[in-house]
Amino acid sequence: MPQSSQPVPDAPDPAASERYRAPALDKGLDILELLATEVSGLTRSEIVRAMGRRPSEIYRMLERLVARGYVRRSAGGDRYALTMKLFLLGTAHPPVRRLVAQAQPLMDSFVRATLQSLHLVVNEGPVAVVVAQASQPGNWEFRLRVGAQLGMLETSSGQTLLAFQDADRRKDILAAIPAIPDHAESLSEARLDEIRACGHRIAPSLQLVGVTDISVPVLAPDGNAFAVLTCPHVEHVGTFRNQAANVEDCLARQQELARALRLV
Repeated sequence: MPQSSQPVPDAPDPAASERYRAPALDKGLDILELLATEVSGLTRSEIVRAMGRRPSEIYRMLERLVARGYVRRSAGGDRYALTMKLFLLGTAHPPVRRLVAQAQPLMDSFVRATLQSLHLVVNEGPVAVVVAQASQPGNWEFRLRVGAQLGMLETSSGQTLLAFQDADRRKDILAAIPAIPDHAESLSEARLDEIRACGHRIAPSLQLVGVTDISVPVLAPDGNAFAVLTCPHVEHVGTFRNQAANVEDCLARQQELARALRLV
């Protein structure tokens, strides 16, 4: 992993955005962002209507995205959807790839020993992104998908990432968040400092009832967190009731895993 935390990108400057316009690039990115929200893809007409552009503009851009492998046409040729190319580009980023390669077998061992799920997040601007996850064995599982974007203020992973940043970086991350959710406004600097002093965060989930989130930072040499391990701890019944690890055991195992990942 990098020896120090990476700077948070500055918030977009509207004036600069207008000054350095690249219309063709903007059209291509708009198409990719639109298709990213559509599991079944969209027809060309649907894309044109959604974007409010001329059909000829969209046709040329779609053909280039298809030719470059970012978008695929359906067998009938009437629908367009994203390929896996963007995902592969993202996961090819060397620091993340090294981190996931090191973390995944350790996370798999964790879930086998505890019968609890575990996910790993890193900071990407104003959000925390899930880069790896391991699900508990058995017929039932509770997990977050890889690639999920989590709010920095309204999730345990995000709050823990924030807590383990120096004052300047924390300020930069908060400034990059476009809108503060109403239910997250009560989060204070004092609460973040309390999490940091404790060394972890254990509290009821901010998203689900009946789940206790256990979040442990993975620290860089400068003391800032470059990742967080979060276990959404659930109470089992029946066969697994006496086999699943309790909160204290999960915390100890996560802390051991975090220490191992600091050496990546």
